[in-house]
Amino acid sequence: MTIWTFTKMHGAGNDFIVLDGIRQPIEMTPQRARALADRHFGIGADQILLVDTPSHPEADFRYRVFNSDGSEVEHCGNGARCFVRFIHEQGLSKRNPLKAEIQTGLIVLTETDNGEVIVNMGQTRFSPADVHFDTSALSNETQGEDTVWQLPLTACASPVRISLVAISNPHAVQVVENITTAPVAELGPLIESHPRFAQRVNAGFMEVVDRHTIKLRVYERGAGETLSCGTGACAAAVAGIRRGLLDNPVTVHTRGGTLTINWANPDLYMTGPATTVFTGRVDIDKLTQHD
Repeated sequence: MTIWTFTKMHGAGNDFIVLDGIRQPIEMTPQRARALADRHFGIGADQILLVDTPSHPEADFRYRVFNSDGSEVEHCGNGARCFVRFIHEQGLSKRNPLKAEIQTGLIVLTETDNGEVIVNMGQTRFSPADVHFDTSALSNETQGEDTVWQLPLTACASPVRISLVAISNPHAVQVVENITTAPVAELGPLIESHPRFAQRVNAGFMEVVDRHTIKLRVYERGAGETLSCGTGACAAAVAGIRRGLLDNPVTVHTRGGTLTINWANPDLYMTGPATTVFTGRVDIDKLTQHD
């Protein structure tokens, strides 16, 4: 029997199981992550967040993210806000801002007096190599400061037009006329697993409302469509600004809530809520019997 204490949280509807790896030993495996995230036999979540001891000398904590399919990923913006809220609520640290170590470096997180969290998401990158995208024999066009690639899909008569954005993790963003009727369920999996993306990709569907406002849905790599995606909101805002469709700052309306993106090039800032839902204890050995 292996008992873990956990906290269930969400950031704009993007929900997480947060585990304290500082005060209890946590040996995470893909099987255990899948079992925890299972919404029928487990606790249920889009991602698992693990607070761990850092290896970077300037970091306060290490921040690890596991998708519901068991894969570990580089970053999660909504999760980062919950991460710092968890650390403060659990008394692990009073530092504000906090520096967290992720797979690709350091991020800075600040909890504000009004209950929101600001995350310095770091720098954005836009080359195909940054998202491990094979461009051979593909057509592209210049729109504003952006390069828009034409990605062929078996389900579409014509290629979809995507912007490439890397914010620790990879994103492919397309503009749609109506976010409600956008074929996210059909095209999302095809883009996420497209063979031209060597490490898969997060597929964003963005509707431009006005120069400072968008609506967004994201089919996340390893998790499917979620109610909100923090890095996806950042990627969409930056892509829209580079295409000449948006001006900074950008308000992003997701199905789970609202995020504010401020791109002070090269740094990118995201502001939004982080909410604790409940705490509990789970026998991870028993849980994995259903996986």
